[in-house]
Amino acid sequence: MNKPRPYTFYGWHASYFAGKARTYLHYKQVPVLEPTLTLWTLMGPVKRHTGAAAMPALRTPTGQWLSDSSEIIDHIEAAFPQRPVVPQTPVQRCVSYLLEAWFDEWWIPMAMHSRWSYPENYRDLFMRDVGNQLMPGFPRLAKNLAVDYVAGMLRGMCPAVGIRPEQLSWLNSWSEHALDLLHTHLKAQPYLLGSRPSLADFAMAGPMYGHLGRDPWPAREWIEPRPALRQWTDHMAQPPAQAAAGELLPEDQIPATLVPLLQLVLSEFTPFVQGIQAQVQALAATWPPGKTLPRRLADVCVCTPQGRFSRNALPYTLWMVQRLQNVFASLTLAEQTRVRLAFASWGSDELLSLTVPKLERRALRVALS
Repeated sequence: MNKPRPYTFYGWHASYFAGKARTYLHYKQVPVLEPTLTLWTLMGPVKRHTGAAAMPALRTPTGQWLSDSSEIIDHIEAAFPQRPVVPQTPVQRCVSYLLEAWFDEWWIPMAMHSRWSYPENYRDLFMRDVGNQLMPGFPRLAKNLAVDYVAGMLRGMCPAVGIRPEQLSWLNSWSEHALDLLHTHLKAQPYLLGSRPSLADFAMAGPMYGHLGRDPWPAREWIEPRPALRQWTDHMAQPPAQAAAGELLPEDQIPATLVPLLQLVLSEFTPFVQGIQAQVQALAATWPPGKTLPRRLADVCVCTPQGRFSRNALPYTLWMVQRLQNVFASLTLAEQTRVRLAFASWGSDELLSLTVPKLERRALRVALS
């Protein structure tokens, strides 16, 4: 009898969303193969089966391909109910999905800035790390040429996500403030919602594992001065045995030390999402159902204590918010009331009822359902 094929995971250690999925798979202890993701694999089977030369990608034992970190987590949670990461209580569950959307979508500029604005990251790690993945066995010159091409494409995305000369100071000051809030919380709790990781922690691993925790400049300047954040990052990379035995806070509590971060999230992420929603809503009036929306739209500007920040609107962000809204809609009326009161106490419950057109994911883009 043939043995069933194991899961196969494709993703570089340097990748933002591969970090989210990789730390999750390690924590779940899912039997998985992790072959080298070469240029030929990325442009061949990964692109052919998922629709985009992007990572992470997961091939299931039945031959199904998954390419979004959130859908990978959904699939594995259903197939492997042990070590669940999605909270069962309503407020903690909705907070997890809120933070998943925030870390997935809002932190991309900070992670990309901390990598591409400081040349030592490219020179000392990215070129070697990615070159060995892209073209194993090839001469260093060939590897470097391949990495230069990939790096050029990634750098080309920087202005669209807000990495612009006039905003570099904002990116540094905002990141320092947010990391201080996270560090203060992690000095009191090992993970975001208690003594074991939840969906929110794995979303946080996106920027922290592949970018801030590994790249030389942010690791030295942003992570090392915050030892609790350093310890959390290391534990997410190699989960200690006691992590699975921990518990989320009882009675659907949200840690008091997390409240300042949630206030930050709702004060800035809410107007950002509303700006995207307004543009997509205007397009939806004449846009054919099933046709993918543009990858990027016009700028959205958000006012923060550190100043104004502008970046292109990504319709994909609404798909992530739709995940939160779907979870909220599945709750009883009494549970919804509890969640609304909690969100309102942190600043705003508007994301829970914002009118978002029904969206379907199409590789790296979304379409109106």
